Amino acid sequence: MITGFEKIVEERIRQSLKNGEFDNLAGAGKPLNVEDLSRIPEDLRLAYKMLKNADCVPPEIEIKKEIRSTEALLENLADEKLKYKTLKKLNYLILKLNTLRQGAVKFEIPQKYEERVVDSLSSEKTTSDR
Repeated sequence: MITGFEKIVEERIRQSLKNGEFDNLAGAGKPLNVEDLSRIPEDLRLAYKMLKNADCVPPEIEIKKEIRSTEALLENLADEKLKYKTLKKLNYLILKLNTLRQGAVKFEIPQKYEERVVDSLSSEKTTSDR
């Protein structure tokens, strides 16, 4: 059963449609951006939505973003000293993230020492080959 207020609203919407007031709206013809909140408990959904709208992210997510940007920076560096300094920063961020999680060791992100070890081993081979 439609209440009096709903009738008024429906009538105003029909009148606006008839007058063409909805023709040039931003995003017309594009799909709606509907968020899937099914994995978030129902009592926390409003809080999560408010935090997201305020651009507040958990510290773990901020650290992950910083790790990704540091890895991207590390890939493009040529200077050895700067590369080593950035690698130290990256390992610190990974350690910080692993400590923050306080989970099982098997789920921790490994630190980035492999590249450094391979570089040092390859430089030792070239010097011993001479």
